[in-house]
Amino acid sequence: MTTEQIIKSVPKVLLHDHLDGGLRPETIIDLASTLKYNKLPTKDPAELAQWFHRGANKGNLVEFLQGFEHTTAVMQTRESLERIAYEMMEDMKTDNVCYVETRFSPVFHTAKGLYQEDIVKAVLSGLEKGKKDFGVGYGLILCGMRNMKNTLEIAELAVNFKKQGVVGFDLAGEEGGFPPKKHIDAFQFIQRANFNITIHAGEAFGKESIWQAIQWCGAHRIGHATHLREDITTDKDGNVIVFGDLAQYILDKRIPLEICLLSNVHTGAVDKIENHPFGTLYKERFRVTLNTDDRLMSDTTMTKEFLTGIKYFGLNLDDLERLTINAMKSSFIPYKERLKYIYNIIKPGYEKVRQQLLSLKTYPDKYEETIHKL
Repeated sequence: MTTEQIIKSVPKVLLHDHLDGGLRPETIIDLASTLKYNKLPTKDPAELAQWFHRGANKGNLVEFLQGFEHTTAVMQTRESLERIAYEMMEDMKTDNVCYVETRFSPVFHTAKGLYQEDIVKAVLSGLEKGKKDFGVGYGLILCGMRNMKNTLEIAELAVNFKKQGVVGFDLAGEEGGFPPKKHIDAFQFIQRANFNITIHAGEAFGKESIWQAIQWCGAHRIGHATHLREDITTDKDGNVIVFGDLAQYILDKRIPLEICLLSNVHTGAVDKIENHPFGTLYKERFRVTLNTDDRLMSDTTMTKEFLTGIKYFGLNLDDLERLTINAMKSSFIPYKERLKYIYNIIKPGYEKVRQQLLSLKTYPDKYEETIHKL
């Protein structure tokens, strides 16, 4: 019964989503025309979607990131930023995501003279309108870039907006040659402000990157962490023999891992889904979550990520609920708000689906009626 229709119907929580990696192709084309941006490879929405996915699916992070030249190019006005944030919230509603934390780096949206404060305000405006219209909760994470020196400035910007919808600070971009400890001043500022840190680490570089993110920079969550597998020894059947000190620490401290299955194949973090460490991490009770990363580039949704988990790792409905609760527990909003989502939306939502599936088993003739309800 794990059809796409059923999986799409369950409540979902998304913690690792890039705003500039999830635009609608139609919106890119429309905004490119308005902004007189003429570098798009095609003006056909379907062809453009295929172009982004084809370009991203090259098996390395550097080529994966090249498509962002086009998405950020059409995100240079208040109106475009607000529209894209609003449409993202509508897309979340369509996929039954009840809470999303989206992230972006304001530094890439100043080409036409916008101040970074105006950029953040425009995105928050779109998100807030989306929340009112679609009932989806949100948090915004601001990204500093590893290869830039202004990460402290972005950290300060994030803290300035912490009462207005910004919930955390992230470090993103190419890992090789740009270790997170180079930005220690930004992370110490965030820590002194009692604020939240997530860091891209262990995606395109080894476990050392994860270690630095946690032990030098105080990360509360880790984005990707695929190279944590280097700190886990398994036998020929994939059973864990021993955890290294880092893996054991992450397990013991319940540090959340933002796993992005399809994206990790596209960037070359893993060679194929079957070899993704997610299966081992979930089995051993690490606090893992499933995420989309870049919906446009990876042609994905939370529904697709869940279906991928079902196909390759044998997840069932109970597993999906556990992963969703993991994500909600790990979100950067206040504790009492997290509980409201868990007990008012997530648990009732999964129970509703279970009851509908039970009715199918008891009354097979009601199959079509129940599927329609889902």
